[in-house]
Amino acid sequence: MIPTIGITMGDATGIGPEIIIKALEDSTIYDICRPIVIGDAKILKRATHITNSKVAINIIDDPRTAEFTHGTVDCIDLNLLPEDVAFGKVSPLAGDAAFRYIEKAVSLAKDNKIKAICTAPLNKEALVKGGHRFPGHTEILATLTGTEDYSMMLSSPKLKVIHLTTHIGLKEAIDIIDPKRTKTVIDLADTALKRAGYKEPRIAVCGINPHAGENGLFGEGEEEEKLVPAIKLARKEGVNVSGPHPADTLFFRAVRGDFDIVIACYHDQGHVPIKVLGLEEGVNITVGLNYGIIRTSVDHGTAFDIAGKNIADNRSMIAAIQSAAELAPKG
Repeated sequence: MIPTIGITMGDATGIGPEIIIKALEDSTIYDICRPIVIGDAKILKRATHITNSKVAINIIDDPRTAEFTHGTVDCIDLNLLPEDVAFGKVSPLAGDAAFRYIEKAVSLAKDNKIKAICTAPLNKEALVKGGHRFPGHTEILATLTGTEDYSMMLSSPKLKVIHLTTHIGLKEAIDIIDPKRTKTVIDLADTALKRAGYKEPRIAVCGINPHAGENGLFGEGEEEEKLVPAIKLARKEGVNVSGPHPADTLFFRAVRGDFDIVIACYHDQGHVPIKVLGLEEGVNITVGLNYGIIRTSVDHGTAFDIAGKNIADNRSMIAAIQSAAELAPKG
C-alpha cells in the first residue's frame, strides 16, 4: 500500500500554500503516496485562485475519510487564520498556526494515521512571536516526539548526505564530534535507508581534515580519535560503513554510485555538494525521530518577497513529497 503523507501548510504569509497546490496538481504524486494537507482550508482555497488551479479543496477531520484523488486536495482544516492574512509580513498568528499544523501532524503520525510528514516552510521570527521559541522544524519535531538523537539528512536525485553537526561554528563542530555521535549517525543512516527499502545501505564517512588527515599529516589526529572507533564498531555489528574518506573525492564517488549515503562532519561539508547539484531538487529530511517518524521539507524558506504572486517554484516541494514517500516506513 502506498503511504499516507501529511503535508503541513507552513507559514500562510509565505509561498507554502502556493507550492503545495502547484505540487498536488501533478498527478504522479498520487501514484506514489496519499497526500493530506494539514492547515487552513480557506488559505488553500485562496492559493488555488492565486495559482489559477482547478483543484477542489476537500475538508476532512480524519485521514480515513480522505478521497486521495487527483484533482481534489484533502485538507484537515484547523481553521486558525483569517482568509485575508497579509502576504510577506511577519505574523505572530501565522507563526502560531504553523506550529499547530506540525503539532497536529505529529499527533497523526503517533497514531499511525500518516506514515511521514512533509513540511512547507515556516518563518522563525513569526514562530517565536507566536509563542514558540524554536530554531526551526527539526527542534519542534524533536521536542514533540521526545527525541534526543536525531540528524539532518539532505537528499537530491543523485546524492544523500547526513550530518554529524549542523548549525554551529566550525571550531565547535570539530570539538563536539566524538565516537558516540559518529556511531549514532551511522546507525541513523543505516536504519533510515533500511526502512526505505535498501537491503544493505552503503555508508561512507567523510574525513574531517584534508585528505582525511593523510595518516596524521594534516590535523591533530581527529579522524583516528573521533571517527575510526565508531566505524570499526559499526562494522563489527554488521553495518556496511567505510571511511574516513577524503571529502574532495568522496562526493564524486557517491554521485557516481559507489555509496548510498555520505556522513558529513559539519554543515558546509554536506550542504555545499547537495546545493551545487541543484537547489530546486534538494530536500531536507529529519531522521531518528521517535515513533519512526520521517520528516521531509523543501530546501528553501518562506520567500516573503514573492508570496502571493504565482511565481514560486514547486520543484522542491514535489521532491520533498517524493522523498517522504520513498523514506516512509513500508507496511
